[in-house]
Amino acid sequence: MNNIPTITRNLLVINVVVFLATYAFRGLGIDLNDLLGLHFMLAPDFHFYQLFTYMFAHGGWSHIFFNMFALWMFGCIVERTWGPRKFLFYYIACGVGAGLFQELAQFAQFYMLAADQLPDFRFSQVYEVAAANARYLNLWTTVGASGAIYGILLAFGMLYPEERMFIFPLPVPIKAKWFVVGYAAVEMFMALSTPGDGVAHLAHLGGMVIGFFLIRYWRRHPGVGYNSRGGQSFFDSLRSSWERRKHGGNAGNGGGQSFGGSSYGGSAHRETDWEYNQRRQREQAEIDAILDKIRRSGYDSLTREEKQKLFDYSKRQ
Repeated sequence: MNNIPTITRNLLVINVVVFLATYAFRGLGIDLNDLLGLHFMLAPDFHFYQLFTYMFAHGGWSHIFFNMFALWMFGCIVERTWGPRKFLFYYIACGVGAGLFQELAQFAQFYMLAADQLPDFRFSQVYEVAAANARYLNLWTTVGASGAIYGILLAFGMLYPEERMFIFPLPVPIKAKWFVVGYAAVEMFMALSTPGDGVAHLAHLGGMVIGFFLIRYWRRHPGVGYNSRGGQSFFDSLRSSWERRKHGGNAGNGGGQSFGGSSYGGSAHRETDWEYNQRRQREQAEIDAILDKIRRSGYDSLTREEKQKLFDYSKRQ
């Protein structure tokens, strides 16, 4: 357990604890899956917080085992690549996004059922019909970390597309990118062919869709991240703006003003947001090139300078 990165380890522990607590509380007449699970948006038991809590509850031993196995297998690699805060944000965002996809899928199912069974059904009657079927709609509950896990699978495939993997029962290894594409294709096929099998296939796809757009956004805006320097730059920018307003005409008087140990008005140059983003883009391009070299030729192929750059970058994440 000590070799597992912090966020991945904590997610594993929380999911297992909640799963065991589900069985313990069930003996007391309390259904944690009903409290934490994501209910249909038009059901009386729906609450906003369930978009976050549902991903920590599971429906059975096989459900939690395969989810936690995938989290351990791929989450460790992705967290070490991104760092803890960026990884945690990505995980939660994919889970919430998957929940929203599931809500939309359930709404479409509810609307089609109502339109099929009620003559002259109109959209304006949605809430009225939902209220009349409240008890039934409360049974539409979703649990599981699968949406977030599928987001992690996608991240691994996009970060290490050429990495070869052995997937049982295939006799030959396949590249990570084809593994992810295959998983997505299977989920899409299952969603279209077996919509009533009790598995939230569209939620799984939703986690991958949210993950895809997040990764694309981060690649186009490498200065935006969840590392300490990225967050600090926001507050540094505010502080610099306030200092310029406060000392307006005195900025060039040679005396300079000190705020939090930084000098203003002297010869020291403060990095602007644009300069910071440009520097981060250059650094990210260098790191991407180093990672590509590792994938092609292994870590030992790096020069001493490249190893030092990779080490320094990992410390900043």
